[in-house]
Amino acid sequence: MINFRYHVVSLTAVFLALAIGLVVGTAALNGPVADTLKDRVDALSKDNSNYRAQANQYQDELNRSQDYVTELAPALLNGKLTGRRLAVVTLPSGKDYTDGVVAMLKVAGATITGQVTIEDKFFDPANVYELLELAEKASQPTVPVEGLPLNSDGVETSSALLAVALLSKPVPVTEADLTSVLTAYTEPGYISVSDNITGAADATVVISGLPPIDQDAARKNQNAVKLTDQFHTSHPVVVAGNGIGDGNLVSEIRNDPTLVKDISTVDNASTAQGQLTTALTAVERVVAGKVGQYGLSAGATSQVPKTAG
Repeated sequence: MINFRYHVVSLTAVFLALAIGLVVGTAALNGPVADTLKDRVDALSKDNSNYRAQANQYQDELNRSQDYVTELAPALLNGKLTGRRLAVVTLPSGKDYTDGVVAMLKVAGATITGQVTIEDKFFDPANVYELLELAEKASQPTVPVEGLPLNSDGVETSSALLAVALLSKPVPVTEADLTSVLTAYTEPGYISVSDNITGAADATVVISGLPPIDQDAARKNQNAVKLTDQFHTSHPVVVAGNGIGDGNLVSEIRNDPTLVKDISTVDNASTAQGQLTTALTAVERVVAGKVGQYGLSAGATSQVPKTAG
């Protein structure tokens, strides 16, 4: 009869056999396994070192590429925008690109009449009626609301009013009126402006980046298009941005059969090459009166304008 003592002895024998097997197996395999693991660790360490060196090389190449573009820019631009007055309008996502774009425009000889950053609040659908009321209040004798789109769309109306204030027109905008209009939008946080804004620009460069991704992204993207559309109504516009992401401003312009005929775009403005291309595109659009789509994303006809004045 099998009793409890039998079970204890049997289990003890089993565990003893396992222990002996582990000891024997470890002793037998310790040398080969350890050597194999060591070789593998050494190989991974070398791979990691190689990848690190390769990443450093790529970064160095990128820095040299940017330096190359900076050194090349004067020869290509060569004062081709001398005497031209440009307003720079930056969307919330384009702030990181603005300095590079402005630097290239200045190399081309452009006079920057001012830099206006449109804050995210401006594009928020919740503020459409407040913007409509603000346009009425901000109106000035030389920046009148009369003749602007008054269709209950505050983004469109306010964009049109800002365009009138910043762009040249037969009846010049007075300095006091310009200050009043910009202050009306600056104080509640709809826009921010550079220290020196003179107005009376001949054209506008709109700088954008990646599109918003929140629940109101689609409407914010359309509001960015409305803003750009109002600036191009009577003056040339170049959009410098990023071609990545659904609804980005560059692709929205390129996919609009009407706007693509009037507004030039550059889809890689985050790079030094794209910033140089933006200045060349401004020359083509403002001086030569031609429209083009440039960069690396869908809808680009080439990376740079073939002629730029």
